[in-house]
Amino acid sequence: MVAVHHLNNSRSQRVLWLLEELGLDYNVIRYQRDPETMLAPPSLRKIHPLGKSPVVVDGENTLAESGAILEYLVERYDTARDFAPSPGTPESLRYHYWMHYAEGSAMPPLLMSLVFSRLKKAPMPFFVKSVAKGIADKVMKTFVGPQVKLHLDYMENELGKSRWFAGDEFSAADIQMSFPVEAAAARHGLEDKPNLSGFLQRIHARPAYQRALEQGGPFDLLS
Repeated sequence: MVAVHHLNNSRSQRVLWLLEELGLDYNVIRYQRDPETMLAPPSLRKIHPLGKSPVVVDGENTLAESGAILEYLVERYDTARDFAPSPGTPESLRYHYWMHYAEGSAMPPLLMSLVFSRLKKAPMPFFVKSVAKGIADKVMKTFVGPQVKLHLDYMENELGKSRWFAGDEFSAADIQMSFPVEAAAARHGLEDKPNLSGFLQRIHARPAYQRALEQGGPFDLLS
């Protein structure tokens, strides 16, 4: 049975979702973030040296990195190829692109946005607080903010070409892309992005997505 080392409010929610879509039996080992630092507990390092989630144990195989885990599960268990386009097709090229774009390109500016927003609220001596806030505001205005907008506009435009990221059929690439889109919705809003908003509505309506939330617990990316 597949074991998922699951951290609350983390990328491991995507793994639970794919397992539900595949209809596989699995076991969830839960970990809670430190309420002050929001970091994973040290106990996760017993499973993987980096102490991050998700980590999946399947027999003798221990895997980290959500994209690699999703690809592994699809290759090993999706025998009907319901969640990946046929090799050699244009949809397959897009599938692999979005599987890597999610963490390689989309998440870095969103993560930087979160870091600098926390920096402005972090406790510090009063005589440096205004300086830190000024630096954070400038970085957000001149670099991070424009980068977030660039990527959101790009994703919005790409979803105007097809119903799902890899084409007209739902795939594991949509599961992988769900995290940056959810993060963008929580932290920046998608009121002016009808295609991305529609994407979220469609994934939220999937029974497997809802079952994964029941398994993983509350999913709040504002944290």
